[in-house]
Amino acid sequence: MLMRILTLLLLMLLTTLQYRLWVSEDGFREVWRLEDRVEAQAAENRHLKDQNDQLNAEVEDLKSGFSALEERARSDLGMVGSDENFYLFGTAVADPKE
Repeated sequence: MLMRILTLLLLMLLTTLQYRLWVSEDGFREVWRLEDRVEAQAAENRHLKDQNDQLNAEVEDLKSGFSALEERARSDLGMVGSDENFYLFGTAVADPKE
């Protein structure tokens, strides 16, 4: 009789622990959810690292080379070199009354 009660108690304990492992909020479902979040964060980190590497390469290029600085000044600021002529061709028709 004692053996049956002990077996029944152990079986109930095993069932309770299995329930907590598979169904509860702290079980495998939470582990799988956290693994998905870790993978998503790792992908975002790789993307941001690539962006940082690209920006660092651009900074190094601007620090070391005059041609990159000149290109940046031309494209962003519209600057013209001292030995160059700037021509602006308009496409709109001029109003003779002005």
